[in-house]
Amino acid sequence: MSHPAVRLVGIQDTPLSVAEVVDGLDDDASGGLVLFVGRVRDHDHGKGVTGLAYSAHPTALDRLHDVCARVAEEYDVSGLAAVHRVGDLAIGDLAVVVATTSAHRGTSFEASRALIDTLKAEVPIWKHQLFADGTEEWVGAP
Repeated sequence: MSHPAVRLVGIQDTPLSVAEVVDGLDDDASGGLVLFVGRVRDHDHGKGVTGLAYSAHPTALDRLHDVCARVAEEYDVSGLAAVHRVGDLAIGDLAVVVATTSAHRGTSFEASRALIDTLKAEVPIWKHQLFADGTEEWVGAP
């Protein structure tokens, strides 16, 4: 399933670029652009995080395309983008960038929230966190 508003979708092992996402959604019809950037934080569950790694199932990119198309179909957006990083990430690295554009800000806020929430719930990307105390945790893995 494809939708003309879906302009940038990717899963990559190289650093993410907010500018690339914003530039990919540039158009004169959009009055609102809402951007969400997910970063690697230095703590979780009250424990220090030293780093993490993301892994993706071979179907993850297709699932991400499907999620993007569904969100674009449900909301009146003129542009939509979603990119997720895989591999080893350090504290502060960008893990995910999603954005939507529409004629009005309210639609973009709603669509961006739906996009990140649905991506996290449905796209098979798993996080392996490493904690400062030597323990580790898999998040989202089956």
